[in-house]
Amino acid sequence: MNRTVMLPDGTSVPALGQGTWFLGEKKFQEEQEKEALTSGIQAGMTLIDTAEMYGSGKAEELIGRTIRGMDRSQLFLVSKVYPHNAGRKNIFKSCMASLERMGTDYLDIYLLHWRGGIPLSETVACMEQLKKEGKIRRWGVSNFDTDDMEELWSVPGGKNCAVNQVLYHVASRGIEYDLLPWMREHHVPLMAYCPLAQGGDLRRGLYQSAVLNKIADAHGAAVAQVLLAFALRDGNTIAIPRSSKKEHTLDNAGADGLVLTEAELAAIDREFAPPSRKVYLDIV
Repeated sequence: MNRTVMLPDGTSVPALGQGTWFLGEKKFQEEQEKEALTSGIQAGMTLIDTAEMYGSGKAEELIGRTIRGMDRSQLFLVSKVYPHNAGRKNIFKSCMASLERMGTDYLDIYLLHWRGGIPLSETVACMEQLKKEGKIRRWGVSNFDTDDMEELWSVPGGKNCAVNQVLYHVASRGIEYDLLPWMREHHVPLMAYCPLAQGGDLRRGLYQSAVLNKIADAHGAAVAQVLLAFALRDGNTIAIPRSSKKEHTLDNAGADGLVLTEAELAAIDREFAPPSRKVYLDIV
């Protein structure tokens, strides 16, 4: 896998990672899900995203069982803390619980899952303390819109934020109006969740789109690979598609070498227009 994204501290990470939402929740699927994650790691998708919320820790436990015996230094593990746990009272216990479930002694990034009632200044101070203790290498946020990022930047230590994880795909481009430009200006990479528009009405006919299918055919690729190539096109986005099957994971990995032409990107813009006004975050 060749595409990488540079984090603010100079660390390069794979542009294509793996999500784990809804994984680990059905015992009878465990071996299949472990195989999917393992095949992704072997294909270079060594960045794995999870959260204490996912299956109430079951996704973290699945990761722990999957990576047992692997070289931890070759993995990039990301987890997220609930907003109500993101203060002095609970964050240290939450972080330790995530580490124990995943069978590791540190996280590469620890994210605040979304805004809650705990002041950002307190959360940031706690994140910085976790860094000093070696429990996490860096921290970031998730589901932060432009005003949230601006507030974060005003907090002591807030500029140490390594990434913002938000929903982003061809049919949900609202962040391109102001959030994404703000992040580019302040050198904060995007981590795109649901880049394949998984689930429910998010798909909005994407996989039946004549434009996307024509582009996919031209590259001998699947529509899902075109969606991932679109998300990765600027070199500053990490996409974390979720898959519970080895074959789908390997299909996702195949998007790493797919580069869309200017004409193809223009065709996508005509079919799925970028925003012309402020659009608030899509959150699922």
